[in-house]
Amino acid sequence: MNAYSAPYQAMHEGLEVIWDESSAEAVARLRAMNEAGNITWDLVDVVAADAMRLCDEGLAMEIDHDEVLAPAPDGTPASEDFGDLIVSDCFIPQIVYSTTFGYRTDVEAWGGNTPDDICDVFDLENFPGQRSLERRPIGNMEWALMCDGVDQADVYDVLETEEGIARAFAVLDTIADSTVWWTAGADTPQLLADGEVVLGSTYNGRLFSLIEEQDQPVAMMWDAQVFDLDGWIIPEGLPEDRLARVLDFVRFATDTQRLADQARWISYGPGRASSAPLVGQHAELGIDMAPHMPTDPANAQRTFLFNYEWWADYRDDMDARFQAWLSQ
Repeated sequence: MNAYSAPYQAMHEGLEVIWDESSAEAVARLRAMNEAGNITWDLVDVVAADAMRLCDEGLAMEIDHDEVLAPAPDGTPASEDFGDLIVSDCFIPQIVYSTTFGYRTDVEAWGGNTPDDICDVFDLENFPGQRSLERRPIGNMEWALMCDGVDQADVYDVLETEEGIARAFAVLDTIADSTVWWTAGADTPQLLADGEVVLGSTYNGRLFSLIEEQDQPVAMMWDAQVFDLDGWIIPEGLPEDRLARVLDFVRFATDTQRLADQARWISYGPGRASSAPLVGQHAELGIDMAPHMPTDPANAQRTFLFNYEWWADYRDDMDARFQAWLSQ
């Protein structure tokens, strides 16, 4: 809001911006809105895989990125400035972020050891205590297979088989009784701050806030962080007046300066190549933000590249199977 809507509102006196925090359920919500013939959202923040699904289903508007989005300051077209991050004709990239783990630094039962490997998440003997994991299959299934000996490059091939799915669930079974399942990005930071969990996954920017802004006894574990893209989609079928406002806002909110500005508030990498050199210090803390980005070389020694197309194809089925497993 500080980087996007607040400066936009300052330019448009009297404009009200209403934020709905339920975009994690964007696919289901937009399907329902479309069926009811009542699209109440004007612009939706989604991850790349959900954007691809919404585009395939005709629920998101296809755009010409070079027509809709501003060029870089040197005139480079938006399509080149965003490059490979444009994974769908409907997707407007904003940020590169990761889902990774934070852990308490004051757990006496660990005997001075700290988790630095993704498989430590599944090691209750050496790292006892409650965990928190997101209540969805993405990330969890991949991490489980990697810790069952599957090579990182083969994870999605294995996950496409019944045996692979069973293997992933078997690994998750080993910590299920010691896991709190979260649905909102703020859940794990709060659980860590309260000491209700000792180790938990969430978005890296949420952990940055917990560690640097709130000064909690928590540290980051970057191993096997799952890179993902977040951005906007415009719902299909908006009335002309609402669409005109959205297009004006999107052009402003995704320009080079705005995407660099957002990195002053939270440690997410900007989607534009031209924004990266403009990333500076935190707006309030005065610390350099580059070392806190998931893309920083020191943090990205072993990353897991999220397969957007695979999840766009298999998400509904895997969601159903994951929820069925949770309810056992």
